[in-house]
Amino acid sequence: MTERIWISVSGIFLVLAAGFVWRNNYSAAFVVAALGACAWFLSYRAQLKAKIPDDDMTDDEDDEQPDED
Repeated sequence: MTERIWISVSGIFLVLAAGFVWRNNYSAAFVVAALGACAWFLSYRAQLKAKIPDDDMTDDEDDEQPDED
């Protein structure tokens, strides 16, 4: 779900950057395009985080082994 939000934000920033380029405002277009790239990387991070299991969960499973007397 969060990756779709970040992809949408990235697309909006892309359209805004194109508008700034069309109006010859290159410095604003660069900033908006950089923000769009950051949003795209955050969506990619969310996708990877959903696929890869959390390391804390595997550490907790190791700690819950019964004690041998």
